[in-house]
Amino acid sequence: MKTIEINSLEAVGAAAQNFVTLTRGFRRFAFYGSMGSGKTTLIKAICKELGAVDVITSPTFSLVNEYKTTTGETLYHFDLYRIESTDELFDLGYEEYFYSQHYVFIEWAEKAEELLPDSCVKVSIEETDPSKRKIRIEL
Repeated sequence: MKTIEINSLEAVGAAAQNFVTLTRGFRRFAFYGSMGSGKTTLIKAICKELGAVDVITSPTFSLVNEYKTTTGETLYHFDLYRIESTDELFDLGYEEYFYSQHYVFIEWAEKAEELLPDSCVKVSIEETDPSKRKIRIEL
């Protein structure tokens, strides 16, 4: 397990850079954390670090957003907070995303635990103070 500490909002970019370095070679990430813990903020910073050129927003209502990078790479960003059953992911064709060769970031992954690929890296975010976070990465 790897750990990254964020001591202020200004440190999120450095944390994202560290995250990308620590997880080099992995493409699928399942994010866990309470509401407001910073999942979306961290994913935005990671996508930026990976070269995303699109505006990164939470896909709360669309379930998935697709971003392109400066090199033409595709990044998928899921937010499963609002799903009521995994049937919604089957209808969406989740396999094409989860099992692609592209980067996949899944917020509220616990709502689809049984559908996650075995190769999915678990990322837990804990709020240790109003402006501090501890990120645990299970490779």
